[in-house]
Amino acid sequence: MNSEQIETVRTRAQKAISPLEPADFSMRAPKGFLFNAKRTDAGRTLPPYYLVYFLLVDLLGFTNLGQFEKVAWSVPVEYDGRPFLVEHRKFGLGVFAANVPEDEEAAAEIVRLIHKATKAAQPYFDWRAEQAAKASQLNVVNRSPDLFERLNFYLDLYDDRQQEAEGRKDERIVNHLSDMSYTVAFPAVELNREAKWLGLSAIECFFSWTEHVFIHIAILRGNCATGEDVTKLAKAEWAEKFKAALDITDPTTKQFYDQLAIVRRQLRNFVAHGAFGKDGEAFHFHSTAGAVPMLLPHRRDRAALKFGQGVDFVAAEAIALIRNFIDHLWSGSLEPAKIHIQDFGLPLNLTKVVNGDYARAMASVDAMESYADYQVHLNDRYANMDF
Repeated sequence: MNSEQIETVRTRAQKAISPLEPADFSMRAPKGFLFNAKRTDAGRTLPPYYLVYFLLVDLLGFTNLGQFEKVAWSVPVEYDGRPFLVEHRKFGLGVFAANVPEDEEAAAEIVRLIHKATKAAQPYFDWRAEQAAKASQLNVVNRSPDLFERLNFYLDLYDDRQQEAEGRKDERIVNHLSDMSYTVAFPAVELNREAKWLGLSAIECFFSWTEHVFIHIAILRGNCATGEDVTKLAKAEWAEKFKAALDITDPTTKQFYDQLAIVRRQLRNFVAHGAFGKDGEAFHFHSTAGAVPMLLPHRRDRAALKFGQGVDFVAAEAIALIRNFIDHLWSGSLEPAKIHIQDFGLPLNLTKVVNGDYARAMASVDAMESYADYQVHLNDRYANMDF
């Protein structure tokens, strides 16, 4: 968007928001208005705070009075000869007036005009977002703790079923239907089947978590520094994310990479894409010998056989592999990364890649603990608007 296009959008937004205007500081306002104005009910339905700020301050040039106690920003406006404030306070964005509820009707009209102007300014907001994506002044949301908790939930359930199956492996339940007939149930069989299903769910969760956490590790290691870098990596295959996060020239890491790639290809992708597979796993061809699997045993590589095909996999070995990998992931030089990503659950700030903050924090566990503690303190201050 060039300057001429921005000016066109500005003109449209200005027309849409009229007659709402920046406050004329020569206009008389009640004594202490800036500190005593009350929140209106109508102001609770404003668009998101960032859109209102970009509209009023960035695009239309309304005055921002700045930060003060429990207020992130404050824009004085005038409507129908009366002063109002559009403020982002601790308890949310709102329209504030001197006389509530007398000013509610005017506040509702202010909200309507801001919504109208926000729609007119949409191309400007899109341009702002595109410009931000090319730079490093961005935060990257961290959902790793929640995804990892979901993984552990299924791992625990898998362990419970496996242990119960082992404890009941010799159990037989006989149900006499009559003097001449009866049925026999083997609880361990059903428990082992449920354990297999839970193991499959756990592996699905594992790959979901690693798809996310690998990007955060890559950022901390300095391999992603802009929004475009992160977007590109987010769209990449799991293998590329792995390589961006870990050094596969390390023999142990390379071994994990190879084995996990097999699990992903032979198990996770098979189930995730409709349980048909891509190598004829769903077919049996006709012959004089009967129905014959299209994927004959001699076509299966030995590594794949270790984990099985499709849903017929060796759950115990696959689960042991992902657990061993998690231990390996958070060891050595990546131990500080666990503190930031997993223990503290902090978002990633790409600016800190560029200025070297992350490189310094990744130097040691102590350095990262100190850095993470300070970031939590700052986040608490901003959440409480203690400026």
